[in-house]
Amino acid sequence: MPVALPETETETKAEPGSETRNRIAPRWQVVLLNDDDHTYDYVIEMLMKLFSHTPERALRCAVEVDATGRTIVDTTSKERAELKRDQIHAYGPDWRLPRCKGSMSAEIEPAE
Repeated sequence: MPVALPETETETKAEPGSETRNRIAPRWQVVLLNDDDHTYDYVIEMLMKLFSHTPERALRCAVEVDATGRTIVDTTSKERAELKRDQIHAYGPDWRLPRCKGSMSAEIEPAE
């Protein structure tokens, strides 16, 4: 299911000898990658905590990552995307599965 992208952010730049001007900051996507060592409950819980997703949106992302191997969980600035990717990597193992040894994987990519 397509996810609506948030409005673009703008940066204000002042150049010597010119007026302040606005330009659109590049947007980045946080992409959650699938594995078989985490439950739907883990994914939903993590997305609600780290991204403030609603339970319904978190479930849609969990279904999509399971079905396709990846899902976009956020579109934001590069700095925030890096932070959110790192938070996914640091979230820890799924206590529901004894075989789970660590967090899920995620990557960031430029938004199209």
